[in-house]
Amino acid sequence: MHVLIAHLRRGAAFLVIGGLAFIVDAASYNLLVFGTGEGGPLAELPLPAKVIAIAIASIVTFIGNRLWTFGSRKTPTTVRQILLFIVLNLIAMGLQLACLGFSRYVLGLDGIVADNVSGTLIGQALATIFRYFTYDRWIFPARDETSSDEA
Repeated sequence: MHVLIAHLRRGAAFLVIGGLAFIVDAASYNLLVFGTGEGGPLAELPLPAKVIAIAIASIVTFIGNRLWTFGSRKTPTTVRQILLFIVLNLIAMGLQLACLGFSRYVLGLDGIVADNVSGTLIGQALATIFRYFTYDRWIFPARDETSSDEA
């Protein structure tokens, strides 16, 4: 029972951090592509804009998850951990870019609603699921699952 409660708490914290990252991602992307109504500086480059937005949001997720979601896990921050975080986030970024690219270049949808639904909402939902399981296992692993989660 304690393990289930620990997973629910960790999952809720992860979603709160993910929600904050969602806002950072969406705001950054929309400013870069759509600006304040007349187009942003990367209006013709939606995929590079999404890469920048995800990179900024990834910094938020690392710090938030390190300090809060997985804060009870006393794993030191190492170069290996940071490199693995970057690799896993590149994979997650690929999921988001695939959703945005499919919407833009296969379906021909390029408006603010289509971009936000495909790249930010659907793409980030898929990426968030991927990130939760990979962060839990490889980025912030529990040394002893029962003792660290019940504390």
